[in-house]
Amino acid sequence: MRTRRTIPVLVGCCLLLVAGSPAAAADFTSPDPGGIPRLTDDRGRTLTLRGWNVEDKSNRGEQALSAITEKHFRDMRAKGFNFARLLIFWDDLEPRQGRYSQTYLRKAERILDWAERYGIQVLIDAHQDVFGPAFGHRGIPEWATRTDGLPFTPHPDDWFSEYFEPAVQRAFTHLYEDEDLRHAQARMWRVLADRFEHHPAVLGYDLINEPMGELRTGEDLPTAARRIERDQLTPMYNRLADAVRSADDDNWVFVEPTPIVGEGVPTGLGKIKDPKVVYAPHFYNAAMEAGADYDPAAGWIESYEAAVTAYPKEQKIPVVVGEWGPLNNSLPNMPRFYREALASLHRYSSGWAGYVWCYGTGYCAVDGRGRFRTNKEQTAAPYAAAVAGRVGADAYDPATGTYGLEYRASRRPDATEISLPPNAAGWRIAVDGPAWTSTRTVAAGRSCLVRVLARPGARITVTVTVGVTPRTPG
Repeated sequence: MRTRRTIPVLVGCCLLLVAGSPAAAADFTSPDPGGIPRLTDDRGRTLTLRGWNVEDKSNRGEQALSAITEKHFRDMRAKGFNFARLLIFWDDLEPRQGRYSQTYLRKAERILDWAERYGIQVLIDAHQDVFGPAFGHRGIPEWATRTDGLPFTPHPDDWFSEYFEPAVQRAFTHLYEDEDLRHAQARMWRVLADRFEHHPAVLGYDLINEPMGELRTGEDLPTAARRIERDQLTPMYNRLADAVRSADDDNWVFVEPTPIVGEGVPTGLGKIKDPKVVYAPHFYNAAMEAGADYDPAAGWIESYEAAVTAYPKEQKIPVVVGEWGPLNNSLPNMPRFYREALASLHRYSSGWAGYVWCYGTGYCAVDGRGRFRTNKEQTAAPYAAAVAGRVGADAYDPATGTYGLEYRASRRPDATEISLPPNAAGWRIAVDGPAWTSTRTVAAGRSCLVRVLARPGARITVTVTVGVTPRTPG
């Protein structure tokens, strides 16, 4: 049964919970997924992931992963985030061919333990930048780097252009085509999946970060990207998915297109023959990555959204954006960029990981004191982390600070979870429908998780608004 009641302010959560009719709520608009399914958990609940990449690109060997601390996960959860994309480097995992570092695996497991402690789900990302250490970066080990003696010239002021150096492009070709390197890459993934398949924090595996390849004579970049995706990445992903499944039947497999999708180029990826595949593009614009301001008139977000949704619509697989966020977030048009980018991401994806959770400048989410850097506070907003039922509408209006969720509860009783970030004015929650609610603070009481347990099959509406006036119980 549903009872009308008011509960005093919960100091830890800074909210007032009200059960009853949300008469003052704004109209909710359902995102238009266009046939793109949503990510689900093993209980069948619809998931929304909001979080950040977590990395240590500076330290190697015995110091590898030491820049990632428990504080990263505690602080992310304190601001309401529930997702982390953890960068793992093959060159650290297997520094010598066939020798896997147990120290590195133990450190990665400790990081996953921290994530579990704070209720954060983790995507394990096999990361590479400009292939790997043979070219002054991280990723594919030097012993697995073959260049046929082709030249490489560093570009310290434009590292991404190093992908187009002949030696780097040839190294990708060998990774995709050489049988022994194929087997080595598959073994690496079997090691990771076997070690972490049962860890409660693990959501899935991102098989390779921002894969590139070799351009042929006379090919333009979009044509080359589609060919590489079709002829090299698709079979590679199927091989690696099989390797993962030899150890782990449960967690999701994430696949990326080439970074050229950021220029509004639809992927040429074919079908990945696995029952739990997620499409995981990145959301970057070349001009903004070079430090330029957002240009709303250029229509980049619109062209990116059109390009990035074509493949998951065709394949009927969920989307999670693995990286996004401009280098210079304080330029004049960046407030608008964050509003429009977040609205776009919500329309078609099951979530995202911003780049990157660190304490400082540049891409860092927060400064040295843990405060959001300019405009990045917009990433912290109410959202339904898990919905036990069929979602009808799910929207947040940053102008009014109103979040609304409408859903029909599943036939099997289970809890819907709504995450609320810290808010000095507090939150007011109204629930309409036969449901029971509870709240708990997470991460030192700075963010809240609201649980709604509905009568099976019932229609439920939840409205969250900013601003609380304490009341007396009655």
